[in-house]
Amino acid sequence: MHTDDAVFLEDLCPKFRFRQWRKSIHRFTGKSCIYCGKPSESIDHILPRSQGGLSTTENCVPACLSCNGDKSDENAMYWYRRQRFYDPRRAMAIRAWLEGDLRLAIRLLQWANPNYKNNNPKENKTNFKAA
Repeated sequence: MHTDDAVFLEDLCPKFRFRQWRKSIHRFTGKSCIYCGKPSESIDHILPRSQGGLSTTENCVPACLSCNGDKSDENAMYWYRRQRFYDPRRAMAIRAWLEGDLRLAIRLLQWANPNYKNNNPKENKTNFKAA
């Protein structure tokens, strides 16, 4: 049997693929909100869908319910700059995520949150220490 002949679970149940995609987005940031660092429970669109934003990995970030609800349909960067928990390192991470550079975004989030725990064994090999 060839892989072209195989039927995968994701093909039979598209919601399964969507659920896996959502989980992977949360794993990128260690299940923390990209805006404030609290535990993430939802997915937020950086450029809101009401303004033409797509549901792609580059436009969807993990967010806590508080940040997601407060941001509503505003542009993420404009909204984030007005928050009392604004952190320029997180702002750079949001920008890198939006541009599709998830590796840089994750590094910036690690820099912003020293208690960040990454579950990826490849990334755990490097220890970053402040100078």
